[in-house]
Amino acid sequence: MNIHEYQAKEILRQFGVATLQGKVAHSPEEAVAAAKEIGGNLWVVKAQIHAGGRGKGGGVKIAKSLQEVEDLTKKMIGMTLVTHQTGPEGKTVQKVYIEQGCNIAKEYYVACLIDRATGRVAMMASSEGGMDIEEVAEKHPEAIKKVDIDPTVGLAPFQARELAFQIGMAPEVVNKAVKFFMGLYNSFVAKDCSIAEINPLVVTKEGEVLALDAKMNFDSNALFRHQDVVEMRDLNEEEPSEIEASKFDLAFIKLDGNIGCLVNGAGLAMATLDIIKLHGASPANFLDVGGGANKEKVTAAFKIILKDPNVKGILVNIFGGIMKCDIIAEGVVAASKELGLKVPLVCRLEGTNVELGKKILRESGLNITPADDLTDAAKKIVAAVKG
Repeated sequence: MNIHEYQAKEILRQFGVATLQGKVAHSPEEAVAAAKEIGGNLWVVKAQIHAGGRGKGGGVKIAKSLQEVEDLTKKMIGMTLVTHQTGPEGKTVQKVYIEQGCNIAKEYYVACLIDRATGRVAMMASSEGGMDIEEVAEKHPEAIKKVDIDPTVGLAPFQARELAFQIGMAPEVVNKAVKFFMGLYNSFVAKDCSIAEINPLVVTKEGEVLALDAKMNFDSNALFRHQDVVEMRDLNEEEPSEIEASKFDLAFIKLDGNIGCLVNGAGLAMATLDIIKLHGASPANFLDVGGGANKEKVTAAFKIILKDPNVKGILVNIFGGIMKCDIIAEGVVAASKELGLKVPLVCRLEGTNVELGKKILRESGLNITPADDLTDAAKKIVAAVKG
């Protein structure tokens, strides 16, 4: 689950991470009122969407007067902001964040994330702040420093201090950087984040260490522990089909292909996407119904797939262990009859109750093509879609 910059900063402040003063606004009038409350004569108007690269896309602007705050907010709210993370379709801006300006002396990058290689939380930092970290990794890999954190003791102050020196921070701001890094790590662990990223972290000419931007993503499996985070969820920023899928506890991600996929198990689902690509087509979604799905859950999954107008064919790939093939078959048949199946459907069933599942599909009266294995299934659905 993702949240907006202004929400991430609310959380970070709870853990002692320094940020600038700011307020969210949903209209030009609210933006001007926010600027007046913040005070000063320099503000930054920031579009709030769940994507990075907003500055390059025109979603971050400096305002030197209240009139500019109003004018920039009018332009931003309602605009379609396209960044390297939104894709060409972009995202509609529905709110902005009005933040006080500051005198930037130097920009840095810092983030907490899970290092899959070590199975630990790692803190990454770089002197190349304000840039895409992928670009830094490609062009200046030596500029990225990393520390692995022992989960039994957490981030030690000496590690934070060493990291600050490694990225070239001046001695007079290192103590503030240590407090900043410790707060970032503590927020990451306390809120079950998957990433907590500050880009840029800035040192001001006055010697302050501040989070100029903030990004926090959360482990959805841990959200039951964090009702305060769940309340920050912005459904306007999410794909409607993914919202619908979450109501049924389905692991669903919409993609841009034309072959719908219904699979049980994340690994098998990934393999299914790969083999569709291998045979010359593109998947329309990732959908893992899980190992213990019932008929209703499978029916809901199939309905979500069929509602996508881009779907020109469907591949059902089930290896029944805990999940029984007959349950899948009943859900597929029920949803197909309710919605009216108008696209080719290929089913590969294997495992528990497979013969009963195949029998249900055969006797359904629907135009369902059986497949012997995954390769056979992929070839048949790609051929059907290509006509």
